[in-house]
Amino acid sequence: MIAAPVSPEPSPGGRPVSLVRRYAVIWRVLAALAAGGLLCLSFPPRTTWWLAVVAFALFAAVIRGRRARAGFGYGFLFGLAFFMTSLYWLQNFLGEGFGPAPWVGLSAVLALFVALAGAGMAVVSTLPGGPLWMAAVFVVAEATRSRFPFGGFPWSRVGFGQPDGWYLPLAALGGAPLVTFAVVLTGCAVAQFVAQFTARRRVAPALLAVAPLAVAFATLPFVGTDAQNGTITVAVVQGNAPEGLGALGSGNEMRRNHIERGEQLARDIKAGRVPRPDVVLMPETFTDLSRNAANDTQLNRMVEDLGVPVLVGARQRQADGSDQNVMIVWDPRSGPGQEYAKSKLVPFGEFVPIRPVARMFTPFVDGQVDMRPGTQPPVLTAAGTTLGVGICFEVAYDDVLTEAVRDGAEVLTVPTNNNWYGRTEMSYQQLAMSRVRAVEHGRAVVVSATTGVSAIVQPDGSVTRQTELYTADTLVAAVPKRSTVTLATRIGAWPEGVMVVGGLAALLWAIGSRIQQRRVGTDSGRTEQD
Repeated sequence: MIAAPVSPEPSPGGRPVSLVRRYAVIWRVLAALAAGGLLCLSFPPRTTWWLAVVAFALFAAVIRGRRARAGFGYGFLFGLAFFMTSLYWLQNFLGEGFGPAPWVGLSAVLALFVALAGAGMAVVSTLPGGPLWMAAVFVVAEATRSRFPFGGFPWSRVGFGQPDGWYLPLAALGGAPLVTFAVVLTGCAVAQFVAQFTARRRVAPALLAVAPLAVAFATLPFVGTDAQNGTITVAVVQGNAPEGLGALGSGNEMRRNHIERGEQLARDIKAGRVPRPDVVLMPETFTDLSRNAANDTQLNRMVEDLGVPVLVGARQRQADGSDQNVMIVWDPRSGPGQEYAKSKLVPFGEFVPIRPVARMFTPFVDGQVDMRPGTQPPVLTAAGTTLGVGICFEVAYDDVLTEAVRDGAEVLTVPTNNNWYGRTEMSYQQLAMSRVRAVEHGRAVVVSATTGVSAIVQPDGSVTRQTELYTADTLVAAVPKRSTVTLATRIGAWPEGVMVVGGLAALLWAIGSRIQQRRVGTDSGRTEQD
């Protein structure tokens, strides 16, 4: 006798359970990828900051109540979609010579951090106050990748995408980590509110969704912009340079462009076409300098013609034969003086770890000597003003400009050299970080870039002057000198530390609860068998 085939168990809707599960998985995969894309679209140069909340609401809906391994997989897709779109400027930079390997490789590594966050977020999502712990777990992942490996890669943190958003005032309380936490909390709370809408358990998630915005609006009146110590007139020189890999071997042209633009500024000052600045800010590494920088005739003449102190950004050869990325205060009478050397060097750019592996991903390994990080405090004094300095990549790290303001910086400066990255979103993403830092520390930020975007940022994060990409230009503006120390500056990394500890504690609590539930279930099964 032949047994009749067994039909798949129908779902409540009449479809086989296996087919329903397959459709559910497909939906979650597509939703995770879409959420990553939406998160990218929330970043500058666009002003659609609110899409970040939508992105995390969608991602939370995907992983809420799922197992850790499901959260890991969906988190990886979410992270990969976000980083591959937001870091596409790497492909513009290296793609022509090395294909997509550097871009895809870095995106995949960073997506692993989001995958781990997704696993943890899925586990803690069912705890009381789930959105709160989900946001804390995400901060754990951002804090980790901002420090590990090789000093970390803090670019594209969620908080850096909010310079135009309602959450920005929170930076004055807890810096970029608190802004990240608030955005993720709101998105996860919205997802829980929708999921529990028919169950009439809507009050708690609604409060969690609204609370970050309420705190942000309450903080807004305390974001000061007044010139407590008067003003300083700064001039920014953007000389321009060739695009992308075309910048290789064009150091002389970039130097010549910037010196010519500086000389033009000197003529404009003498003719009364622009106000006389108190200090001139040049970009990062627009020139190479030998150990005998004081003998540089061209720079000496440019500074003398300007007649005011100039902050010169250079790659400078040291006595031991190593190079440093420095900013030097160049006086029109006494020449080069005080300097600050970049302490947070770019991995695989300014120093190369694991060279055999790096050789497969970057053209700058063979023959490159690692730069030496500086150890000086990130402050310089010019025109009677203490200036904080975060060179290029350093603006992404929380501690550099925090140290500068604690050391008395009244104005912050971010000299940068972006000529490798073409007409991409990279420069706008970096400017967004400067805007968040302005609110975080209550300081004006002056950004000087070789090829753009140079800008004057007020202490409330607003941009009053800005250049275009790949355009020789000059900005002259008065900015406020301030001495008030924000709560974020005062307490530094403590808010992030509290969120990290809270996220890890919630994760351990959730794991312990699940283990206990399984034991109870196992014991109940044994009792029934007995």
